[in-house]
Amino acid sequence: MAALELRHLRYLLAVAEHGNFTRAAEELHISQPTLSQQIKQLERTLGVQLLDRTGRTVRLTDAGAVYTDHARRALRDLAAAERAVHDVQDLSRGHLRLGVTPTFTAYLVGPLTAEFHTRHPGISLTLMEMTQDRIEAALLADDLDLGIAFAGPHLPGITATALFTETLTLVTGTRRPDAGHVSPLPVKELTDLRLALLSGDFATRGHIDAYFTHHRAAPRISVEANSIQALTEIVRRTGLATVLPDAITHDHPHLAPVPLDPPLPTRTVTLLRREGAYHGAATRAFTRLTRDLVRARGYTPAP
Repeated sequence: MAALELRHLRYLLAVAEHGNFTRAAEELHISQPTLSQQIKQLERTLGVQLLDRTGRTVRLTDAGAVYTDHARRALRDLAAAERAVHDVQDLSRGHLRLGVTPTFTAYLVGPLTAEFHTRHPGISLTLMEMTQDRIEAALLADDLDLGIAFAGPHLPGITATALFTETLTLVTGTRRPDAGHVSPLPVKELTDLRLALLSGDFATRGHIDAYFTHHRAAPRISVEANSIQALTEIVRRTGLATVLPDAITHDHPHLAPVPLDPPLPTRTVTLLRREGAYHGAATRAFTRLTRDLVRARGYTPAP
């Protein structure tokens, strides 16, 4: 495929994304007349109209929609091919793109990153915190190499490998000497507690609310936050409790897990990737390291 044809694909995708020649030209750092001329040249080459220019917004025609779908895949595969060619098997250099859902930044990402950097200091890491649906979409678009999220219905083309079981529990700011032998708190007693919880845009909050509803518990929610770090600070400095993965307390000596009776439902943590994607040396090394670290930290094995 000639360089000019590759340029045509990128130009068309930019116009399709922005729905506007001016904004697409600005992103591509070319003039609008040049962009328009290149798109028309592509349409002449293919013998079909790819864009409908009659409305206020430029839209793809039916033929354009089909063509851009193939164009995205072609550019994605070419990018993967370039990474494969430049992949260094001895791990002296490289790059890894990882997406995680928010709770993992509180207890898993730090140890993983530290160990990965210690073992492979030449490999750079791009870490992005995002929702699970965005992680899976980014994997399919080849914008990520790996994702860490939860088991469940996945988008077609996503492969999930179980890592461990995550347990949600009540977390308080009082660490007692007998913290490892705390008696489970009956769920009905939650009504007497004041809680600080994740806000409703977190999937974890949905699991917590479903548990409360199922057991007819109505605790007083005094604080809602969209940051787990904020929650741990609030609980550490106040008399409020929260509900978070129990593993968070392993690295926070001022926080204590309090088991509930009955316990909150567990979730299976998974490593996500795109089916059939090229897995470079950095990706394979990170996968091995993740499994090693999960075992070393004693997380509950996945069923």
